[in-house]
Amino acid sequence: MAGKKNTGIKGIIDWIDDRLPIFTLMDEYVGPAYQTPRNLNYWWNFGSLAGFCLIVQIITGIILAMHYNPSAAGAFESVEHIMRDVNYGWLMRYIHSNGSSLFFLVVYIHVFRGLYYGSYKAPRELLWMLGLLILVLMMATAFMGYVLPWGQMSYWAATVITNFFTAIPGIGEWIVEWLRGSFAVDNSTLNRFFSLHYLFPFLIVGVVILHIWALHTKGSSNPTGIDVKKGTADTIPFHPFYSIKDLFGIGVFIVVFAVFVFYFPNLMSHPDNYIQANPMSTPPHIVPEWYFLPFYAILRAFTMDISVFGVTLIDAKLLGVLAMFGSIILLFFLPWIDKSKVRSATFRPLYRIFFWVIVADLFLLGVAGAMPAEGLWIYLGQFGTAYYFLHFTVILYLLGKYEKTRPLPTSISEPVTK
Repeated sequence: MAGKKNTGIKGIIDWIDDRLPIFTLMDEYVGPAYQTPRNLNYWWNFGSLAGFCLIVQIITGIILAMHYNPSAAGAFESVEHIMRDVNYGWLMRYIHSNGSSLFFLVVYIHVFRGLYYGSYKAPRELLWMLGLLILVLMMATAFMGYVLPWGQMSYWAATVITNFFTAIPGIGEWIVEWLRGSFAVDNSTLNRFFSLHYLFPFLIVGVVILHIWALHTKGSSNPTGIDVKKGTADTIPFHPFYSIKDLFGIGVFIVVFAVFVFYFPNLMSHPDNYIQANPMSTPPHIVPEWYFLPFYAILRAFTMDISVFGVTLIDAKLLGVLAMFGSIILLFFLPWIDKSKVRSATFRPLYRIFFWVIVADLFLLGVAGAMPAEGLWIYLGQFGTAYYFLHFTVILYLLGKYEKTRPLPTSISEPVTK
């Protein structure tokens, strides 16, 4: 006798899942079937928060694009139109502009969590590299989005940053002309930046899918850094234990987000960007958004050419460009630079000290990048840059080989159950 078929919603779900197993896939990736380490703390919430921020940015970006005019003559006025005339346009713009800053904050915390707990180590090297690729795409998207309001800071930041590529021998001028679409930042630059700014978030979604796939292939890391013993008390289902935890984190994040949007909407924006772009008037101090400041400080840290017998081999501008890109590329090689067999800083006392030193160093670079390139700030930027590369090339390598670590627990469940 054939079994009784399900009816109602359950029957519809079974019918769809039989033909397109999307619900089975969801159960395996975010449902009770997905087993996760039982000792994950709230620092692991920032992965889901980053996904939430990406969704918010895409939705608000699509709405804003419906009213935006990507032309040098109409861009600034269209932003004013959105703010003043479009129903809740001010809300969409403030959510989008503040959302980009909070998105970077969440992702930076997510990256630092990975550095602290050694989430970049084998067998999660590709997971780490995909995460860094997402960060690079975010940077490109944010830079192009910063130009779109067509204010003074938008225009001149685009002019200064793209001009640095002229330092690349042979092809520098061609790269700058290709980026701008012209010999200067103008209407063609705005058009292509708008197109790419609209496209890149969907590329990020594609890399996020690969990132999640890699995560579920090798499993999540955990605060102890030891491997999970499957079929033991080391794991618990993702749902409901961590899904509820993630929802709580998102709820707290929304409250913080709302405080910025409704009470401090322009806190992280530059006032010069409320002045329409004027190619004939240069602002006294040109700075990018706060999340680019450490890299901007690295870019400006090189003030002397490398010369031999009076012949310039590499000029300061090219050194700055190479260092800026190298500071990001270097992170892709961390799984092979850090030779320590112990992942988590919990059991690495010296590594834990140097972790907070590099956090302080990046904060110093951020402050130096926000200040004019003069006086003491030049030397502080150079010191911060030197330590940054020293940390990720020499200190991590030496710690990995010679640091005396604390003994690891025999399993995840041992310290948890105690």
